[in-house]
Amino acid sequence: MKNYFELFSLTPNFNTDLAKLESAYQHQVAKFHPDNFAISGAKEKNLALQNTSLINTAYDTLKSALLRSTYLLELEGINAFDEKDTKMDVSFLLSQIELREALETIEADKDELELDEFIEKISSKIKKNIDNISEAFNSTQNKNQIKNMVRELKFYEQLNLQAKQLLDEWI
Repeated sequence: MKNYFELFSLTPNFNTDLAKLESAYQHQVAKFHPDNFAISGAKEKNLALQNTSLINTAYDTLKSALLRSTYLLELEGINAFDEKDTKMDVSFLLSQIELREALETIEADKDELELDEFIEKISSKIKKNIDNISEAFNSTQNKNQIKNMVRELKFYEQLNLQAKQLLDEWI
């Protein structure tokens, strides 16, 4: 099987051109559209459906910075979220605790203004983290360092999602 980048005729790279990805995705999806297989047999229809599913999964993976970086590491045989590997930077672990406690306090106080500021702060951390991952992939940095940055990105994205869900509940 082709890897996701090859599926869209892209070079494996964290800094994927998202416009090219979108264009290649549209082209691939059009090839396997159900209308193209309306008079085909069940086997061809099923194969087209499987291909469409693969194309959608590949597209979703490559358009997300977190999923794309995780996938690039997987292509190099590195599982960023291996449950057996629990090593993390102590300062990051402490900052995780502080951020979670801050969100809990905001929730308890039902402070919308603080929540907006919290979301901005986390969004800034996400952007900075993505920039750092990009630089690390470009500089052929140690893959374990990239793995740790990817883990941090996942934490920030999950925390951001929780904060936005909280905001949605309050509105």
